[in-house]
Amino acid sequence: MELNDINPNVLNVKPSSMREFDHEISADPQIVKLTLGEPNFDVPAHIKQAAIDAINDNYSHYPYFWGYAELREAAAKYYQEKFGYHYTADQIVVTVGATEAVADAVATLFQPGDAVILPSPAYPLYDASIAMHGLKQVRIDTSKTDYILTPEAVQQAIDDNPGLNIRGLIITDPNNPTGVAYTEEQLKALVPVLKENRIWVISDEIYGELTYGQKHYTLSTWLPDQTVIVNGLSKSHAMTGWRLGYVFGPKGFIDEIAKVHQFTVTTPTSIVQYAAIEAMKHGQNDAEVMRKQYEKRRDFVVKNMREAGFDVVHPGGAFYVYAKIPASLHMDSWTCARTLAKDYHIGLFPGASFGDDASIRISYAASDEALKAAMTAIKKLVADKSVVGDK
Repeated sequence: MELNDINPNVLNVKPSSMREFDHEISADPQIVKLTLGEPNFDVPAHIKQAAIDAINDNYSHYPYFWGYAELREAAAKYYQEKFGYHYTADQIVVTVGATEAVADAVATLFQPGDAVILPSPAYPLYDASIAMHGLKQVRIDTSKTDYILTPEAVQQAIDDNPGLNIRGLIITDPNNPTGVAYTEEQLKALVPVLKENRIWVISDEIYGELTYGQKHYTLSTWLPDQTVIVNGLSKSHAMTGWRLGYVFGPKGFIDEIAKVHQFTVTTPTSIVQYAAIEAMKHGQNDAEVMRKQYEKRRDFVVKNMREAGFDVVHPGGAFYVYAKIPASLHMDSWTCARTLAKDYHIGLFPGASFGDDASIRISYAASDEALKAAMTAIKKLVADKSVVGDK
């Protein structure tokens, strides 16, 4: 078989540089990793017990492909109380993590050749999903507007690309990698331009329960007929490996995405769904313990990174600090990340993985000890490697 027999849309997508780098540095037994968005908390005990009970009770048969009705009903109530979502159980499909939810939404909404707006920097999953489905992307650099997508930028992107059929926007709120969380006013400001241009929005709200000093809002409040919400339990309940996500969407759309979902994965694991029912019914406050710890860690990392000379984006949510590399280091993001890993045994992600080669991303979903070690090492990097003047 020749490689040119393979779907070119797949051939043109590179494997995740984030995962490859994380694997590469994991060979170092001394490495302190602040790379993946992996909560360092255990799954709450009552959720684990629900999964154990489901095993013992032999709940091991095919669930309905949309997900158990009890789970969808519980999720509708849970997210209505949390964020004001207005979806009934028949407007929810249970997916194998938020990643599947994103991929299914892209596959359902868009046709090959359509274009999707992607605010940058952005989590690389979106870029890969756009490319594998034969779509075009329109990147909008948000660094000049405090990493917030503005209606003016959306309209400018449309005006600058008259030959493209721009039909979609993928937005992450709170954002990965920047940690920026949108205010109510910032989201409402986007609605007129999205309505006028009939742009579908995939709103990834997986970090919605992890905001600091502000409430989480959703575009679906003002744009219900054009918004598809992606959410799940990976971050809110530390269930990354359990792979449980949701798609919320308007009637009509949700029937179609259910087809893509059914013929891609059949259905999420039965036992995990029973654990999710427990999370939705009795785990309303599970994220709060973690959120309080994350907020303290955020403040610690932001303070130390600024002391080290990094320009830090204010993180209103998620568990990332996104920082511009000091000019005195004369390093792009890959050089900075590899130097920290090789010489100082600290692992973090280069901004290039998100479309910005001048910054780095730190995950503070790690222990206090790991964060202290990392901050000491980063300050030492700046002291050791800074160059005054030109190279």
